[in-house]
Amino acid sequence: MTDKTGTVYLIGAGPGDPGLLTIKAKECIETADVVVYDYLASPFLLNYARSDAQIIYVGKKGGDHTLSQDKINLLLVDKAKQGFDVARLKGGDPFVFGRGGEEAQMLLSHGVSYEVVPGVTSAIAAPAYAGIPITHRDHTSFVSFITGHEDPTKKDTSMQWDVYAKSNATLVFLMGVKNLENIVKNLIKHGKPSDTPIALVRWGTTARQKTVTGTLETIVERVKQAKLKSPAIIVIGHVVSLREELAWFDKRPLFGKRIVITRARAQASDLVSKLSKLGAQCIEIPTIQIVPPEDTAPLKKSIENITDYDWLVFTSVNGVKFFFDVLFDMGHDVRVLGHLKFACIGPVTKERLKSYGILSDILPKTYRAESVIEAFSTVEIKDKKILLPRAKQARTILPEELTKMGAQVDDVVAYETQLNSDGKKELISLLDDNEIDAITFTSSSTVSNFMSLLESKDAKKLLKNVVTASIGPITSDTARSLDIEPDIEAKEYTIQGLVNSLLAYYEGK
Repeated sequence: MTDKTGTVYLIGAGPGDPGLLTIKAKECIETADVVVYDYLASPFLLNYARSDAQIIYVGKKGGDHTLSQDKINLLLVDKAKQGFDVARLKGGDPFVFGRGGEEAQMLLSHGVSYEVVPGVTSAIAAPAYAGIPITHRDHTSFVSFITGHEDPTKKDTSMQWDVYAKSNATLVFLMGVKNLENIVKNLIKHGKPSDTPIALVRWGTTARQKTVTGTLETIVERVKQAKLKSPAIIVIGHVVSLREELAWFDKRPLFGKRIVITRARAQASDLVSKLSKLGAQCIEIPTIQIVPPEDTAPLKKSIENITDYDWLVFTSVNGVKFFFDVLFDMGHDVRVLGHLKFACIGPVTKERLKSYGILSDILPKTYRAESVIEAFSTVEIKDKKILLPRAKQARTILPEELTKMGAQVDDVVAYETQLNSDGKKELISLLDDNEIDAITFTSSSTVSNFMSLLESKDAKKLLKNVVTASIGPITSDTARSLDIEPDIEAKEYTIQGLVNSLLAYYEGK
């Protein structure tokens, strides 16, 4: 316990798209001792939290409450009284039907300081992502935000149905899916034309977004047919008619495709970012983790004797990273490499090397070990000494062929690829429920470890309706050896090449 009382930050986590989080909200999450988040706050935002921060889920969904609101209030007070700074993540904006005001009052009554960090509310964002401007000069210049959670039939209702029905304002109901039929009935009963356009947007701003449109007369049946459930917002008014012209988010080429990323989490961000921008819902289930070798002595010895080498060859960004990690840990810097020539496989590896201030002398035309060999065919390497820091499980063709060309090759383990089974249960569940459209494989180890996670499961049956995408021929060969025939193979063996091939496949469909 401490005499210091912490501060509670009531943060609007936004409507679902992590990119809509404000800069201030991100800063609060990054510095908080405790992060308390609810059902509608994107779990991705937890990546900003400190590794030692306490993460507490207090989600409330459809009557299933992890903690009641009273207990959430007391939790915030308790953590602050213990001296912790608390980031309270609430979906949308904390003061727009988010009960943030109640939490602020409770904190104030207990002498706990707090700050409010506004967020982008789904009342504005979800319609925007569905192509519906809630105000438009040709349709309406004002809007009403209304809770749809209140029972519209109760005697003491605060709902002013006659006002809503006669108003020309856009009506936005939050949390109203269960009460849709009553909302529609009351609006029509009080004079709202039955042909008034209406839209429901579920999981707005995310790759799971789904929009159902109709009129007050038809919408209840259409929602039933679409099996649309909460969380969704309801937009009523003539602006809904603009969706057909202005829809943009759900027209992206990979919109709604659920794609599993098997790459190591630390390296997956580029692939996730590229696919997400095209509309895909990326499900990160890394099957591998990249770790330093159990024994770093051989690599350290090579670095101690670095003046003996003529060439340093990197076959991946991991090789670059772990080589320089050890180099720096040993108290050296890049000056000890000044006499060397360098070769890299792939532009990404080249760029990673460049980030250390070093330009590669050789960059093969294609991104395979065979191309390195071809590139060296025009270079005199007989009796030259080459250091090759790379994965423990790497193919042997490169050192073998370079040796045949007369070079002395030291093939040193710089890192290891290990099985990551953390997502095994989630993966099998998603496959069993047909919740996956595609799986990406970015290396042979991602394929072999993926199959290890399935264990005795019937892989062919589980993957029957799943598109498998390989980054290149080596990865494809590994897949075939495990009885997986890739549907897609990237023409350029890079992350961008893999994305391009996925895009071409689905556009062809």
